[in-house]
Amino acid sequence: MSDAEPVDDLGTPVPIARPVGRVVSLVPSLTEAIALSCPGMLVAATDWCTHPRELAVERVRGTKNPHVRRIAELAPDLVICNQEENRRIDVDRLRDAGITVWVTRIRTVDEAFESMGRLFTAALGVERPDWLSEAESAWAAPPPEPARNAVIPIWRDPWMVVGRDTFTGDLAHRLGLRLVHADRPDRYPKVSTTELLSGVDLAVLPDEPYVFTETDGPEAFPDIPVALVSGRDLTWYGPSLVSARARLSDQLTRA
Repeated sequence: MSDAEPVDDLGTPVPIARPVGRVVSLVPSLTEAIALSCPGMLVAATDWCTHPRELAVERVRGTKNPHVRRIAELAPDLVICNQEENRRIDVDRLRDAGITVWVTRIRTVDEAFESMGRLFTAALGVERPDWLSEAESAWAAPPPEPARNAVIPIWRDPWMVVGRDTFTGDLAHRLGLRLVHADRPDRYPKVSTTELLSGVDLAVLPDEPYVFTETDGPEAFPDIPVALVSGRDLTWYGPSLVSARARLSDQLTRA
């Protein structure tokens, strides 16, 4: 094993053949990042990779059930995965099939910037994109004060909310929110209806993974301000980070 081999976010050495020309992304946020920064490099992505909307590549099922055999047939130079988005068993199956896999780990906004920088330079062997520096500048300012006690549901029946050690939780902190369930042991805890509302001054309802709308979600928070926001702005890391802070801040202020 060469000392020059780069290591992914989990510390695993990844023997990457240069130049990287064929990439499969199993992470929607990173699919968008690669598609915009390295046109023509992607050969396949998941069904959930919805941005950029004009992306025309083969689909290899979902983030939790990738079509390993088909991915192998595509002979990619590299497959991009994420510790949270993808299952370890699928990463192992890909590697057992002789496929080179780069795994990212992103639980904070700073980790997102660092991880994506290394993805482009160390894994893909290209220059750090300009939009990444623009995104860092957009999120450099301190959060507004005082913090607002908030809840961010990601599912209902049962209710599940954003908790500790999550990218979305850190992003929410930078927007001036204090997530009331961040002290629970689970990263995405299930809560009762009573727990959902307790101590909450603001409910932030994204349109993914559960599609909260004006008629599905706000009624569960009587007498509590509600902000309906883009799930992409709130949960995706990638080019959307350049403008997400301004949009989210405006929506939270108006709630």
